[in-house]
Amino acid sequence: ELEEYAMAELGLKPEPCSNQVIHRDRYARLATALALLASSVEKFAVQVRHLQRTEVYEAEEYFAKGQKGSSAMPHKRNPILTENITGLARMIRAYAIPAMENVALWHERDISHSSTERFWLPDAFITTDFMLHRMNSVIANLTVMPENMMKNLNLTGGLVFSQRVLLELPLQGVSREDAYRIVQRNAMKVWEEIQKGKPTTNEKGESLYLQYLLGDEELRASLSEEQIRECFNFDYYTKNVDAIFKRVFK
Repeated sequence: ELEEYAMAELGLKPEPCSNQVIHRDRYARLATALALLASSVEKFAVQVRHLQRTEVYEAEEYFAKGQKGSSAMPHKRNPILTENITGLARMIRAYAIPAMENVALWHERDISHSSTERFWLPDAFITTDFMLHRMNSVIANLTVMPENMMKNLNLTGGLVFSQRVLLELPLQGVSREDAYRIVQRNAMKVWEEIQKGKPTTNEKGESLYLQYLLGDEELRASLSEEQIRECFNFDYYTKNVDAIFKRVFK
């Protein structure tokens, strides 16, 4: 009764079946939960690191005046915070191993688990907390470069819209096989032009792929100019953003 009373005060329930100690599968489940949480945080960190690469450069960690990115190369702006988070996530995942090893204790309980738990239990919690605070700071101070995002989207001369055209053609009665052939045929022409160094847009700002599609007689027999141009609308890909945010943060 005393146990139930004390646990209730803490909002907890007594272990239904224990021996000298609570079975260590409980702890292992906790360790794996922390490992998964750390991995999810790392997922964001890796994305920031990728976006900060010179050849991508769509976003980067905040870089303070006078901050050093490299002791040998003064020009560098390394993503040191997210690199740090990535390394810490590896440590927290590693702590799941001793937690699993502790499940099979001898008889009702030996003391082999004690030494590992003195390390991984406090360190896993403290490190996870540190990661969360650091990632929160990274996101809050993230520098985002939409101009570079648009530049990267235009690198392939509008080929990012090929799927839209592929999906639209069958709606107009074209077979999937023929639609794929038409869309791919023009896409390969664009790749060849890009390899030759041809500009990916004309003076009107029209992408190379759009130009080829508008000039394809077989395609134009099924799609009007308006329908083709609508396939190149970026807004199509963000139309559900508000709904997704509401679903996630409700």
